[in-house]
Amino acid sequence: MLLAGRWNRRKSPVFLLDKAILRIFTPVYNMYKMRPRYFFFFFFFVLGFVGGIRANEYPKREFRGAWIQAVNGQFIGMSPAQMQATLISQLDALSRAGINAVIFQVRPEADALYASFYEPWSRYLTGVQGVPPEPYWDPLQFMVEQCHRRGMEIHAWINPYRAKTKGTTELGLKHPYKSYPERFVWYDGMLIFNPALKENRDYICNIVTDIVKRYDIDGLHIDDYFYPYPVGGLEFDDEHSFQADPRGFTDKNDWRRDNVNLLIEQLFHTIRSVKPWVKFGISPFGIYRNQRNSPTGSLTNGLQNYDDLYADILLWIDKGWVDYCIPQLYWEIGHKAADYATLVEWWAKYADGRPLFIGQDVVRTVKALDLEDPSCNQQARKMDLQRSFQSIGGSCQWPASAVAENLEGYATALETEYHRWLSLQPCYPFIDNKSPKRVKRLGVIWTDDGPVLCWTPPKYKTEMDRPVKYVVYRFGPGEKIDLDDATHIVGFTKQPFFPLVYQGGKVKYTYVVTALDRLQNESRPRKENIKL
Repeated sequence: MLLAGRWNRRKSPVFLLDKAILRIFTPVYNMYKMRPRYFFFFFFFVLGFVGGIRANEYPKREFRGAWIQAVNGQFIGMSPAQMQATLISQLDALSRAGINAVIFQVRPEADALYASFYEPWSRYLTGVQGVPPEPYWDPLQFMVEQCHRRGMEIHAWINPYRAKTKGTTELGLKHPYKSYPERFVWYDGMLIFNPALKENRDYICNIVTDIVKRYDIDGLHIDDYFYPYPVGGLEFDDEHSFQADPRGFTDKNDWRRDNVNLLIEQLFHTIRSVKPWVKFGISPFGIYRNQRNSPTGSLTNGLQNYDDLYADILLWIDKGWVDYCIPQLYWEIGHKAADYATLVEWWAKYADGRPLFIGQDVVRTVKALDLEDPSCNQQARKMDLQRSFQSIGGSCQWPASAVAENLEGYATALETEYHRWLSLQPCYPFIDNKSPKRVKRLGVIWTDDGPVLCWTPPKYKTEMDRPVKYVVYRFGPGEKIDLDDATHIVGFTKQPFFPLVYQGGKVKYTYVVTALDRLQNESRPRKENIKL
C-alpha cells in the first residue's frame, strides 16, 4: 500500500524550511558571538517569516469541496431509503475529512434529480427516465438540508448542453427533445442542445432560474461539457445554423466560442437577478490551450478548452461572468502530456481574476508514486504544491465516493493533516463585502447539561446581511487573540448558542464569537472570559 500524504511530511515545504532554518541559525549564531545586535535582527526576521509560512499551512479560508455525481450509476436500483442512507454516509465521511462544500449533480442530461416542472425524473435516480421515485422524495432538497445541517455549502451541478448520454435508450415524455427536436444535434450517440440557438439559451436559463429560486443552494455549478468532446471522423452538424445566423463571424470556430460565451454571460446575469448570493462556478477541462497553439498556453499536449470544446474560460474570468473556477487537473505530477505541476502553475498565473480552486482526482493521485519518494503516493506533494500559490484558494475532490471510502488513507490524510482545522469559505468581495453586525449580549448560561455560550443575533435589513452562521473561537491563558489563526476555531453553529465542556473551573478561557452572512463575510468579534 502506498503511504498517504500525511505520512510524508518530510517532503512538505514547512518541513524542508525547518531544516533550512537550522542551517541558517549556525552562521547567525556565529554572528551573535561577534555582533549581538545583528543576531536579534535576523532572529526576529526569520521567526516572523516562519510564522507566516506556518499560518498558511492551515489557512483560515479555503474551499474544500467534493463532487457527488450521478452519471456513474451509483444510485440506480437503490430505494429512496437506501440512497438517503448512502448520501448520509458519504456526507458524514466528507465532514470528518474537513470537506466544507458539496457539488451535487442534479441535471445530467436534460433530466432531474429534483422535482422539476420542466424536465423528467432522471434514469440515474430511478432507472427509467420520467419515472418518479417511490416513495416520493426530492434528492436536491434532501441534500440542501443535510449539507447545511453539517455546515457545508451545497452547489447544484448541471450539464447545460448534454440532453442524452449514449446509455440512455428511452426519453421521458417531459424531455425537451419530445417537443422541440429541431433544437438538438445528434453526435456520436448523444443528443446535444444546439449552442447556436437563442431559444436553447433561454430554455437553459429558465431551468437554472427554477432551481435557484426554489432551492436554498449556495452555488450553481457547470462542468466541462460544452460542445461535445471531439470524436475522430465525426463533424458536429451545425453548418446550417452557422449559415443562417453567423452574427458577423466568418470563422466557425470563433462563432462557436461566441455561442458559448453568450450562454455563460446570460447564466451569470440570470443567477444574479434571482439570488445575488448564489455563486456561479465552473470546472473546466484542465488544459486551456497548448503552447504550440498559443504563446501563453501551457507546456502540455492534450485536448484544449479553447480550440476543441470552444470554451474560452479566461474570457469568462476576465469579464467577471463566473464567480469561481475549478480546473480539472486530474493528471499526476510528471505526466508526459499534461503534468500536474505545470498546469497548477499555469492556472495560478492566468486565472487569478476570480477565486481559483484545483480539481483533484483521488484515484489517480493515490495510484501515482511520488517522484522523489516512491514509497509514497502524490497526495502530499500535490496538496503542498497547490497551497504554495497565493492565487489558489482550495481544492475539490473527484469523486466524493473515493474520499468517503478513504481510498489508500486519502481521507485520513485530509482529516489529520490538510483539513485538520476548520476553515471558512473564501471571500467573494466582487459580489458583496459588507460584513454583518456583531452579536450582542454574549455570555454563559449554566444548565444541567453544562455551560452553554449564548448570544443575541445581530439585526439586519436585507437578506445579504442576514447572519446565517456563527464562528466560535477559543484562546487559552496568555494566548494572543488572533482571529486569523484557524487553530483557534472550535466550531460553527447556525444557532445563537454553543455548548461548552466544564473542566473543573480552574482555567480561564477567552471565547470569541463572530457572525457570518451568506457569503461568509465576518462581523467584528465579541469576546467573553469564562472559567471552565
